[in-house]
Amino acid sequence: MLKNKTDLIAYCGLYCGECFNYTGTIADLARDLRKELRNYRFGKTADALSEIPFFKEFEDYETCYKVLGAMVKLRCRKSCRDGGGNPYCKIRNCCVKKGYDGCWECEDFLTCEKFSFLKANHGDAHLQNMKIIKKKGMDEFLKGKKHWYLKPKE
Repeated sequence: MLKNKTDLIAYCGLYCGECFNYTGTIADLARDLRKELRNYRFGKTADALSEIPFFKEFEDYETCYKVLGAMVKLRCRKSCRDGGGNPYCKIRNCCVKKGYDGCWECEDFLTCEKFSFLKANHGDAHLQNMKIIKKKGMDEFLKGKKHWYLKPKE
C-alpha cells in the first residue's frame, strides 16, 4: 500500500501517477465504449456498413472490439514500487538487489542497457526525470514537470 507520492516514482524515473495504466483512463474509456457498442448492437451495424465501399473498414470491427477488450486489461492497480507492472522487470530487480531507491543512485544510469526497452514508448523521459531526481531529490521532482515522453537524443 502506498504511503506517499514518492511511492509513485518508479525505479526507472517514470511517474506511475501519470501513467494511463495506473490511472485507468484508457481502460475505463475502452470498457465504456465496448458497453455502448454492445448496447447498440453495433456489430450488426458494422456488418451492414462493411458492404458499402465507403465504409469498407468496418470489416475489421471484430478486431477493433477485441483490441478494446485488450485495452480494458491495461489497468495496473499498483505502482512499480508496490509490485505493479512487469514482475520480471530487470530495472526494478536490479534496484531492489542493490538497495537503491531508484536507478539515479547508480553511477551508470545514463548508459545502462536495461532501459533500452523504454525508448520506444518514452524516448529519453526516464533519463531526464532521473537527472532531476538525482539533482533535486524525489520531493522536489514531484513538485515539477514529470516527463512521460521526450524525443530521444541522437
